[in-house]
Amino acid sequence: MDVEDVLGDVVTMEDLKKFEKEYHNQLTTGTVSQETKFHYAWCLVRSNYPADIRKGLILLEQLIKHEASDDDAKRNYLYYLALGNSRIKEYSTALQFIKAFLHMQPENIQAQNLLATIQKKMESDAHKGMAVAGALALGLSAVVGIGFALSKSLKK
Repeated sequence: MDVEDVLGDVVTMEDLKKFEKEYHNQLTTGTVSQETKFHYAWCLVRSNYPADIRKGLILLEQLIKHEASDDDAKRNYLYYLALGNSRIKEYSTALQFIKAFLHMQPENIQAQNLLATIQKKMESDAHKGMAVAGALALGLSAVVGIGFALSKSLKK
């Protein structure tokens, strides 16, 4: 599966509901396992809804700060933090997480591909922003020019 497919992968409602139910069941007992929290967060960051993605990112941040038991777990959390942030177009944050992942495992091709994709999307967004700014400046210049022309014609 290439990076664009991974970024576009959407969780099924059945999976989301299954892991959400498991998470909330454990939450009521007072202890949520690291595995359950990860699976629920993993589903949330693959949701179509930005609010779900943000909720998943919060869970992943909690996991990496307080519950990461080994390097494999940390890499998983970092990867999905980068992925989730990319999905909500928080590319600079995504870049920090994928670079942290690659610091731990620089030879990981999947992470290298995600890094390249994030960088391309950042570049693309920057170009779109410059194009919008240029169009706005051009439009403003046209309005000002018309205003001057109208004011001159009214003075005559």
